[in-house]
Amino acid sequence: MEAIDEERFGALVGRALDGLPEELFAQLDNVAVVVEDEHPDDPELLGLYEGVPLTERWEYAAVLPDRIAIYRLPLCDIAADEAELVEEVRITVVHELAHHMGIDDDALHDLGWA
Repeated sequence: MEAIDEERFGALVGRALDGLPEELFAQLDNVAVVVEDEHPDDPELLGLYEGVPLTERWEYAAVLPDRIAIYRLPLCDIAADEAELVEEVRITVVHELAHHMGIDDDALHDLGWA
C-alpha cells in the first residue's frame, strides 16, 4: 500500500501500545518506542529493539532507556491495505516488546510471533 504519513502511522503504533494487556504494559521499564521511516542499513527491517532485556538487568541503574524503533516505510510496503497495516504494526510492536522482555527470535517463532 502507499505509505501513510508519519502522524497517522504514529497513531497506529500508539494504538498498538494502548491495546497491550495491562500485565504486558506493566513490563515496559525504561524503554522508549519511536517511529522512524526505515533502518539506515536494512530498509526491509520492520522494527528493532536496542537495549538490555529485562532478563539481563543486574545492577541496572543510571542508563539511557532501551529503544524500540518501528519502521514506517517497510511496514507500509508489506501491507495490502490499512487493516493489514494495523495488524502488522501490532505484531511488530509485540515482537520488539518481547525482545525487551528477554524473549529471543527462536522462542517467538515457537509462539507464532516471528
